Amino acid sequence: MTIRTYLWGMRFCTLVALAAFVSVIYFVNPTSDAVLGQTLFYISLFFSITGIATLFLFWLRRTFSKNKEVQESVGVSFRQGALVAIAVCALLILQSFRLLVWWDGGIIVAGILLIELWFLSR
Repeated sequence: MTIRTYLWGMRFCTLVALAAFVSVIYFVNPTSDAVLGQTLFYISLFFSITGIATLFLFWLRRTFSKNKEVQESVGVSFRQGALVAIAVCALLILQSFRLLVWWDGGIIVAGILLIELWFLSR
């Protein structure tokens, strides 16, 4: 698969995830559909943020990279986009339960950074 095909597929999937996210916000009642509504909300939010962050991070890498080899940075951008989405969803889940305080957010961000450092060191 070429980079061009991957990026168009990622753009399409991100638009589908954004459409699903908007439709969940618009059509799902969080008071009557408590567990199902929240699950759909967080899943569609996760995929939307993953796609947006992946495309943005790949664009940054391609713009500021000195070398022309960007094929190996596609996987790194996807992994970092997924980690950003995990962090955002975890913070929002904690906030929905009214458990989010600054040190919990710091622990989540530090954990995500440690996971990324572990991947980069391999």
